[in-house]
Amino acid sequence: MRVTVIGSVALDTVETPYGKREDVLGGSASYASLSASFFAPVNLISVVGTDFPKKYLAAFRKRDIDVTGVETKEGKTFRWKARYPADLSHAETLATGLNVFTDFKPSIPPNISSKDSLLLANIDPELQDRIFRSVKPEGIVACDTMNLWIEREKKALTRLLKKVDLFLLNDAEARQFSGEENLMDAARHIASKGARMVVIKKGEHGSLFFSGGVCFVVPAYPLQAVKDPTGAGDTFAGGMMGYLSRRSKITDRDLRRSLVYGSILASFAVERFSVDGLLKTSPEKVNDRYRHFRSLTKF
Repeated sequence: MRVTVIGSVALDTVETPYGKREDVLGGSASYASLSASFFAPVNLISVVGTDFPKKYLAAFRKRDIDVTGVETKEGKTFRWKARYPADLSHAETLATGLNVFTDFKPSIPPNISSKDSLLLANIDPELQDRIFRSVKPEGIVACDTMNLWIEREKKALTRLLKKVDLFLLNDAEARQFSGEENLMDAARHIASKGARMVVIKKGEHGSLFFSGGVCFVVPAYPLQAVKDPTGAGDTFAGGMMGYLSRRSKITDRDLRRSLVYGSILASFAVERFSVDGLLKTSPEKVNDRYRHFRSLTKF
């Protein structure tokens, strides 16, 4: 089964204590697609400007990511400029230029099947809902979000929750959405709004899964150095969806393993700038970390 990913493809300028990179590949859909491609072929739906480097489209194709749904419009590609403090705890956004993404109204290519898994990566929930209605998905559907949409489009996001199987957000966003400080209470509140499964991402502290009273936690893969945390959450979501798309019937064990693989792929992403960590690893290295993860957490 394929995974269809809808979201942003961007050019990022990022500065951390480990260096600075200008106009490198970024965007929620870029990280999620590359991560999911370790497990399944991917359809990518997004928009870029005429300034978008062709080498990045080639990199997608090399990973069995179909870019038929990536529209090229006259103008500049979505750009994001940010700086991280010494502890890499959060990004200080210095500039955002939506550019061609401002009025993005994607058309669904004929190769997109309703039977595929669908990942609605972090974009406006109104646009996520429009895609949902266009695709009419029958496979598993996941939705990621951010604090901006919770603040500005909470009603639209809440309506969307009733349609999706899996809702992903980080710990601060879970508290913002629910009004609850305790993450278990936050997860219960979010689930009560319609999401069948809730995943709360906690960065270096791992993730929490909640569904119908079932709860489990997965730690983050331990690393000695993190160079650029941009896209870690999107990578996590893509890894989860890629793994789950290979299962005709999803079990509790599959869900737990999908969180582990999400954590492992995110660990590769943050070790390098941009998507280089994902482009420069291999399925063999991912499986090596999976085995190491099991040895670290088995008791």
